[in-house]
Amino acid sequence: MDVTDVSAIPVEMGVRPRSEPGGLAPYVTNHGQVESMERMLIRVETAGGVTGWGEIRSSLAIETTRSVIENDLAPELVGRSVADVEAFTDSFFWEYLDAGPFLGGVEVAMHDALGKHRGVPVHELLGGATRESVEFAYCAGIESPEKSREHARRALDRGFSVLKTKAGRDWQEDVERILAMDDEADGELEFRLDPNQGWTADEAVRVGAALEDAGVYCQYLEQPVRIDSVRTYESLRNRLRTPIAVNEDTYFDRNLFEHGAAGAVDAAVIDHVPAGGLRAAKRQAGVADDAGISLAHHNAFDLGIKTAAVLHLVASEPRIDLPPDTIYYAWEDDVIAEPFSVEDGEIAVPEGPGLGVEVDEGKVEEYRIQ
Repeated sequence: MDVTDVSAIPVEMGVRPRSEPGGLAPYVTNHGQVESMERMLIRVETAGGVTGWGEIRSSLAIETTRSVIENDLAPELVGRSVADVEAFTDSFFWEYLDAGPFLGGVEVAMHDALGKHRGVPVHELLGGATRESVEFAYCAGIESPEKSREHARRALDRGFSVLKTKAGRDWQEDVERILAMDDEADGELEFRLDPNQGWTADEAVRVGAALEDAGVYCQYLEQPVRIDSVRTYESLRNRLRTPIAVNEDTYFDRNLFEHGAAGAVDAAVIDHVPAGGLRAAKRQAGVADDAGISLAHHNAFDLGIKTAAVLHLVASEPRIDLPPDTIYYAWEDDVIAEPFSVEDGEIAVPEGPGLGVEVDEGKVEEYRIQ
C-alpha cells in the first residue's frame, strides 16, 4: 500500500479560560502565556484509500513547517510503502537541521495508516498493550498561591494523583505555590515543578531545599537549569533529596544518554515528536531503562491525534513508568469526532485500528488557519 500524498494542515484551537470548568487560559510560563495553540496536522494518503494522521507543534513559522513536510519529506515518502516506517525515518540526514520534530508527526501518520490497513491498533504494531488505560498528570500554569489552591482542588476532584505546575519567574513564589497546593491537597497530591530552564543552579537548590525542609518532596524538578549542563545536574542530584528530571535535554541526540551515564538525573520527560517518532521514543526508553531513569511523556498542548499517539506509545512501553502530562481537559474543542474522556485522571487506550480515532475533517476546516 503505497503513499500517494502527504499534506500539512495548520489549525488553531482555543484553551478554555480559567473562569470556566477545567479552564487554564491564560496558561502562564516563565517565557510567555498560552490562550490558544497552533497545531500542525499531517495527513498521509495511500493508494488503498486509507488515510493516516499525525500531529506536531512547531516553534517555526507555519509556512516553514509546512514547507519542510510537503517539499522535503513528502517527495521522499510518496511512492513508498506505508509499512517502510523504519527505513523512511532512518534515511534522513540533514547536516544543519534536525529532521526529528518533522519526522515525528509523519511517522505517527504512517503508523495510523498501517494500523488501519492491517485492522490493528497502533499499540499492536509497537509490541502490544501492557495496560488498558493511562494515568495522566494534571497541568497548571503560574498563578498566585491562592489561585493555585483551586487547581489542586480541581485535580483532586477529577481523580488526578499528580499535579505539574510551571515555574521560574520567581523561585520564592514557586515555593509558596507548591506549599499552598500541598496544604490544599492535604498530602494527597504529588507535584512536579517545571521552570523550563528558568532557574540558576543556586535557585534550584534553594527551591528543592525549601520544599524538603517543609516536608514536601516533589515527584521531580523538571529541567530546572539550562540544557547541556550534565555536571550541573549531577551536582543538583547530589545536593538534593528531591528527584531531578530533564525534558528539553531529551530533544537532542545523546543528551539523555550523557545524563544517564553521569548519574545526573532521576527521571526524564520524553516526547515522541522531537524524538523522531514512536519507535524513536521506544529507543529512548531503552536508554533510560539501562541507566535506571524513570520516564514520563511530555505534553505540548496536544489535541486528540497526538493524545491518541501518546496513549498507544505509553500502553506499549512499560518503561514509561510515570504519568504523562496533559491539558486535554482544557481544550475548547478538538478535531477528532469523539473527543477523549478523562475519568479519574485516566484516559482509555483506543482499541480501533490505527490510532483508533476518527478525524472530523469538518472540524479541521473550521479551525484551519491557512
